[in-house]
This record gives sequence, C-alpha cells and structure tokens, in this order.
Amino acid sequence: MEPPVEARFYEKIGRNRVRCALCAHRCLIEEGRRGLCAVRENRGGILFSLVYGRVVSRDRDPIEKKPLFHFLPGSCAYSVATVGCNFTCGNCQNHYISQYPREHGGRILGDDVTPAELVAGAVESGCESIAYTYTEPTVYLEYALDAAHLAKEEGRANVLVTNGYMTEEATEEIVRVIDAANVDLKGMSEAFYRELCGANLRPVLDSIHRLHKAGVWVEVTTLVIPGKNDGPDALRWTAEALVGISPSIPWHVTRFHPAYKLSNLPPTPVATLEAAQRMGREAGLEYVYVGNVPGEGEDTRCPACGALLIKRIGFLVRENRLSDGACPSCGREAAGVFSNPAA
Repeated sequence: MEPPVEARFYEKIGRNRVRCALCAHRCLIEEGRRGLCAVRENRGGILFSLVYGRVVSRDRDPIEKKPLFHFLPGSCAYSVATVGCNFTCGNCQNHYISQYPREHGGRILGDDVTPAELVAGAVESGCESIAYTYTEPTVYLEYALDAAHLAKEEGRANVLVTNGYMTEEATEEIVRVIDAANVDLKGMSEAFYRELCGANLRPVLDSIHRLHKAGVWVEVTTLVIPGKNDGPDALRWTAEALVGISPSIPWHVTRFHPAYKLSNLPPTPVATLEAAQRMGREAGLEYVYVGNVPGEGEDTRCPACGALLIKRIGFLVRENRLSDGACPSCGREAAGVFSNPAA
C-alpha cells in the first residue's frame, strides 16, 4: 500500500487547521480529522488524499453509459473510481463504494494503481477515453488530473461524470485536461439538495456554466425521483436553467429505480419522463433524452428538420447517420464532439 499523497487545493488556517478548496463544501478540517468526503485527512496541518491511486473499480464501458450521447458516440471509455463521495444521496446506486469510508469507520479500500498503469490499461483495452466515474471524481481529483495529463499524451480523451460540486479553483485545473463531462443536476430546489444530498444547488449550476464556457463538452443528467423532484414546475425550471446556459446542452431525464435509502419508492413512471422530455423541448433544449427506458427516447434527431441522426438501443449505437458531424438531410451541424480531441 502506497503512503497517502499530499492533497492539492487547500490552505493552512492557523495552527494545524486546514481549509479544503477542492469542493464547494470548503471543509475546515481540524488536526486528525477528515472532510465530509471522508477521504481527505489533516495530519499535522497537512491535508492528505487517502485515495490517490487506490482504485476500487475499473471497467470498459460504452461512452453512452456515462451517459454521453454527443461525445465520440459508439466508442468505449475506460472507467475508474476510488471510494468516497462529498454527497450523501439517499438514492445512490453505488453507495457500497461511494459511502464506504463513511459507513465503515473510515476504512479505505482499493488496489494500488499508478496513473501510468491506469493509462496503460486504457490503451490496452482499446478505449478512446478514460472516464472518472462511479463515485464522485472530485474527491480523488489529484489522481484523476495526473492520469488525465498522461492520457492526453497517449491520445486518450478524458471524461468526468460528476455531481458538479467542485470549486472554481478546481474547475480551472479540470478544464485543462477534461474533454467532456456529464453533470448530475438533481433538481432546481435548494431544499431537495439539502435533504437528499447534503449539499446546495448553486455550486452545481455554477460548475455547469464554467465547464461549458471553458469549452468542455457538457451533458446533464437529472434522475427523476417520484415524489421528490418530479413535479412539472421542478422539471420545467431545470430545463429552463439549462437553456439559459446553452440550448445545445443535451439533457438526460432518467428513470429512478428503488435503491439504498429510497428503496421504498416506486420506479419513475415512463409517462413522467416523456412529459419531462416534452417540457425540455418546449423550453428550447435541442436534445432531450429519456434514460433507463430503451426506446425512441434515446435517439438523436436533428433539431432543425427532425431527421434521425443516431439510433440507440440501451447503451448501444445501432446506426450513426451523421455526415462529418452534420445532418445528412438538411446539413445542419450537430452539437457535440465526434472525433477524438486527444488524437
């Protein structure tokens, strides 16, 4: 086991206290304590990342699983994660790794994998990109950034699947090497964020705006949870917030399945998701997808003429009709990244 690595994005505050500047919680951490993520610890006035290179999961995934529908469609991403998260979402599908340190007395799991070894794995797997995903990559950002720089040298793109709760300082470093991001926008209610996630809404919206403005390809996912964030006003406000940033941001309205602390709730009715898709389009979004429900709601159509551009079934691309990134019927350029930016 490698020793902990000193964290970046923090400052010393007085005697043996530190202020973490990695995520929007900006935890003030006393000597011998950890931040809310449970994977960054103050030892003698120095903040350490306990998960640098401690990989708990690696897998080869379709890029559509992230979900990213407009970034190298049909390609595969080499997905990686450590334990830990700065949210405490009651619906988390990956709670057994995201919440592991918090629920197991601070224990850190994972195999030692250097950034170079991680990138070598991506190359050997034939993946066009590395996706920092499954848990919250912000909490292992030092590791992700080091790997991302090496990935660029090997012609691999970098993808972040995130709750968007990073600081402006962290985002400035992220945009140097991250090519695409899917950001969870869980709703447009501060109360919902506080009660379900233990966080706030504003920093997430700020991150979406910063990433998009910096040229990172951004898609957004909203998991629609019955009785929590599925009201018509909440869905409409979410769509309008995205339109205010850019109407070309793809919005994935995704079906909830009972999990973790919300296992008592039913799955999201498909009709609710279809209604959200209509609201998104009516609000002015060019690309709105129904997630976790195989069908036409996953297909990409030209916002100008309605022609089918990409046909999907589940996470698989069955047909890609784009011609040099444009609609074959009317010639309108589709929004997205269709060739590897790192190649």
